[in-house]
Amino acid sequence: MQHELRRKDRGMPESEARELLERGEYGVLSLCGADNEPYGLPLSYCVLDNAIYFHCALEGRKLVILAANSRASFCVVGATEVLPEKFSTRYESVIVSGNVTEALGEDKQRGLAGLVAKYSSSFMSEGLHYIGVQWQATRVFKLSIDTISGKARR
Repeated sequence: MQHELRRKDRGMPESEARELLERGEYGVLSLCGADNEPYGLPLSYCVLDNAIYFHCALEGRKLVILAANSRASFCVVGATEVLPEKFSTRYESVIVSGNVTEALGEDKQRGLAGLVAKYSSSFMSEGLHYIGVQWQATRVFKLSIDTISGKARR
């Protein structure tokens, strides 16, 4: 499902938005806790099926907020180019919203292996070993994609 865009001429097809989401280097996860204080943080991530996987430590502000409110938004910005003479910018971006849940057991392993494949594909065997070593010190979460919206000025 796509968000409604004000500038429909800048909207991109869902297939392009998903492709940008998959190839993005990092994204910004935006959360809002029980205190209504917004919190955005940059994350490395991978996309598997219809979910965004990310890992984190065993404790921290993000986990406190997610315990109070599991709804989230995730934004990825692709290629950009400032056009000073036009007072504008070429850009491509995608925004996703959905619910965040913890990935456990095989799902946790799948998410961690997906991260290794995305960021360290030449070191898969070492990465899988590293996952085993760090298993107890790492939590994995996934944002199930409810809505996705891509926008670009090219």
